[in-house]
Amino acid sequence: MGLSADQLKTAMDALAEREPAFAAGLARVGYPEPRISARGYATLLRTIIGQQVSTKAAQSVWHKLEGIVGDLTDPANVTNASDEQLREAGLSRQKAGYARSLSALVTSGELDLVNLPADDEEAIAKLVAVKGIGRWSAEIYLLFAEGRLDIWPAGDLAVQIEVGRLLGLEARPSEKLTRDLAEAWRPHRGAAAIFAWFHYQSDMKVI
Repeated sequence: MGLSADQLKTAMDALAEREPAFAAGLARVGYPEPRISARGYATLLRTIIGQQVSTKAAQSVWHKLEGIVGDLTDPANVTNASDEQLREAGLSRQKAGYARSLSALVTSGELDLVNLPADDEEAIAKLVAVKGIGRWSAEIYLLFAEGRLDIWPAGDLAVQIEVGRLLGLEARPSEKLTRDLAEAWRPHRGAAAIFAWFHYQSDMKVI
C-alpha cells in the first residue's frame, strides 16, 4: 500500500515549509518516488528470508521454497513443511524458526495483519513478537506496506547519515538524536524517511 506520490508530495511540501533543509534538498534532488510493498504475511516472510543475504540469494530461496511447499501467501504451507523441506529450500535453522514463528502467529490469529492496532507503537509491538522481526523491520513494514504517515525508522543508518547531511551536522547523529530531531517533523516523518533514503541514493550516485 505505502505512501502514494500525492501523499509524499503533500508531506514534503509541508516539511519544506517548516524545515529549510528539506526545501534545499527538494531543490537538489526533487520528490522521491513511492516505495510500496504488499500488505500481509508474504511481505514479512520475504523480510525474514532476505535478512543478511543479497537480493538475488533471497529471491532464489523464495522460489525454491515456493516450489517445495507451495503458495507462500498461505502460512499453513510453511507451518506444515518439515525441517528437511525448509533446509532444502536454503533456510538456515534460525530462519526456519523465524518463518515458523511468523506462520504460527498468523495462522492462530494472534497476529492479524489486516487489523493491526491503529497506534503505531502498539502495531510495532505486535510485529516484533514474531521471532526475527525487530523494530526496524516492523517500521519498514508499516511504512511501505501500510502507508503509515508518521513512521520514523531512526535506527536506520542511511536515515541517520542523511539527517546529518541535510541539517549540516558535523557527525552522523545517534539513533536517539535522530529520533529527537524528527519530533518537529510530525506527522510527516514517514515522508521524511523516504526522502532521506532518496537523498542518500542521490549522494551515492554523485560519489
